[in-house]
Amino acid sequence: RYDLEIGFEDAYRGMAAEVLIPRDEVCPRCQGNRAEPGSGPVTCPACRGRGEVLYQQSFLSIRRSCGQCGGTGKIIRQPCTQCRGQGSVRAERRLKVNVPAGVDNGTHLRLSQEGQAGYNGGPPGDLYVVLKVKEHSVFVRDGSDLHCAVPINIAQATLGAQISIPTMDGEETVTIAEGTQHGSKLRLRNHGMPRLNGSSRGDLYIHVEVKVPAKLTREQRKLMETLAASLPADNKPKEKELF
Repeated sequence: RYDLEIGFEDAYRGMAAEVLIPRDEVCPRCQGNRAEPGSGPVTCPACRGRGEVLYQQSFLSIRRSCGQCGGTGKIIRQPCTQCRGQGSVRAERRLKVNVPAGVDNGTHLRLSQEGQAGYNGGPPGDLYVVLKVKEHSVFVRDGSDLHCAVPINIAQATLGAQISIPTMDGEETVTIAEGTQHGSKLRLRNHGMPRLNGSSRGDLYIHVEVKVPAKLTREQRKLMETLAASLPADNKPKEKELF
């Protein structure tokens, strides 16, 4: 396993990364048989190559793994001087990892036969690259969909407006309808994250936040007082709605 951290934009567009992997590789001197070249393993004299020995206890016969050869049936009289009889050596390998577009936190990428060396000359295992995607400063991800909060002022909310919003591919112009309320949600289709191993994309949801000014100029206050005088005052609490 190798943990790889990538940026949010890299997860959106895909990327190729180079990683340096420490792992056990087959010893180049003995080719994994653990013996010095020219000597080779010999048959264990204790178990005669069977890998187990028979013990007699009263009327019971018990078979146990051979303690001299460890159950392999072979012993190494001259261990390899490079790997010290282990059959593998520690090395670092530089690998290229292709990260497809649409990956998310916890996505596993499998690199076949790039793991640890196999035992007794067996094939090597696999390497799993586990991805961690950094958070974005604007967007929040939910599967293949993206969400962002966009503030507007009370005039834009009341009269409607054309505003520019950021997307992963640049600015887009959206229409704020007249009378838009705080918490309203707009949807831009196919502006979300690519779906992993697919041809489609998710959507971008814009959450509208109507901002009330904390301070007003004298002229702005007069205009608001004129507006307030013309609007009906309805401050009766609403009854609970059951969903």
